[in-house]
Amino acid sequence: MTTSSVSDQLAVVDERLLHAAVAAYLGRYRGETRVHTGSDLKVFLTWCADRNLDPLSLGRAEVERYVRWLQEVRRYQPSTVSRRLSVVVGFYRVCVIDQILTHSPADYVRRPPMPTDSPTLGLGHLQFEALLTTARSSANRNDFALIAMLGLLGLRIFEACGANIADLGEEHGHRVLKVRGKGDKTVLIPLPPAAARAIERAVDGRQQGPILRNLRGRRMDRHAATRRLQQLSATAGIRMPRMHPHMLRHTFVTTMLDAGVSLRDVQIAARHADPKTTMRYDRARKNLDRHPNYILAAYMASGT
Repeated sequence: MTTSSVSDQLAVVDERLLHAAVAAYLGRYRGETRVHTGSDLKVFLTWCADRNLDPLSLGRAEVERYVRWLQEVRRYQPSTVSRRLSVVVGFYRVCVIDQILTHSPADYVRRPPMPTDSPTLGLGHLQFEALLTTARSSANRNDFALIAMLGLLGLRIFEACGANIADLGEEHGHRVLKVRGKGDKTVLIPLPPAAARAIERAVDGRQQGPILRNLRGRRMDRHAATRRLQQLSATAGIRMPRMHPHMLRHTFVTTMLDAGVSLRDVQIAARHADPKTTMRYDRARKNLDRHPNYILAAYMASGT
């Protein structure tokens, strides 16, 4: 057997091992989480392939180079860099668990600093009202439902687009929508009257199928939703540098905080695992008008 044929066999074995490692890692996730995790991992694997690097033979220095590439070449936001690094860290951790590797090259990689405030603040109160009014008066039955599901219910865009008429129901006297969220977790979202009316208008007497439909009568996807949102924003006179569906989820959180809803309740409503995520949305967190000192002073007014 020639040297070249031996090296070719080794390459095939390495390729199979890499595929097995990737499958084992992605097998830990389900639904949209698996799709997005796989997409982030593919970026790393493509980066390795472009440089003729074996992902299962890297050292810490190469993973550091990948992070710098994300920051300096692709110029991603710190949150994106942190998320994609977390995927790489998780991949190597599973490789160690499955005894594919003896140690993880990502263990001591420096994580990029995360800003305490979210760069996307969402719409202001008057802007959100203008958008709701424009959507309510739109001839497209789906517009008001789209804005209500994103801005009044706080759904992620894939949750709103994936919602079906069969997911509507009642629970203890409340109109509810069954939502399949991150990690394929199912939750019941109560529907305020305005949101319920918007959804009923979009359903238009249908008994099955998606709640949100595009102009062709098919299920609306994130691209069609973004186009509708941008058109509604322009009609409402809202001037934002980059209007996208997730901005309404930011609006959902910041509007509730501005209305005085407790951080814990907002965290539950937004389904954030970590309260720090909710706090990053809070654009008025540093507003002195809401400083706890004033609440304490008012509570102790009789003694002071």
